[in-house]
Amino acid sequence: MHVYHKAYVYLTCGRDLLVFSEPDFPHVGLQVPGGTLDPGESYLQAARREFSEETGLSLDIALESFADEDRIFEGIPDCLDGLHRRRHFHGKIREKPSAEWEHFENSPSAGGPPIRFRLFWIDLFAVDAPAETRFFHGFGEQLEILRTRMEGQINGRH
Repeated sequence: MHVYHKAYVYLTCGRDLLVFSEPDFPHVGLQVPGGTLDPGESYLQAARREFSEETGLSLDIALESFADEDRIFEGIPDCLDGLHRRRHFHGKIREKPSAEWEHFENSPSAGGPPIRFRLFWIDLFAVDAPAETRFFHGFGEQLEILRTRMEGQINGRH
């Protein structure tokens, strides 16, 4: 089984998390920026590069690893079959660059033409916050860890 090393960024501003959807593929679900490490690249370097490629923004903030995950993918359209070894990073900003925008991923890891992303913010603590099941495979599972982490920071415990 092929192993893919992946890095993802959960960027927050206050109570809000940056997510994206793919308007041309609505069945995919919500995602967070990130993707596959290039040869010789660390997880942190890949997280920053992938974030920039998928959002059009650059990060000049600290990113902290908060969760690791191994997930096997088989037969999922537009997804590389194999073991995805994921590292999830959390970064915080004080001001949103925009409430919503579109950006194109020009080099998808599964190949093919550029992918259109619609980026926007969700309030992780809202009663109507999207359920974990609305996220692409595994991204929603990190939300409770992230919420706990954020509550500690908001309340001055971290």
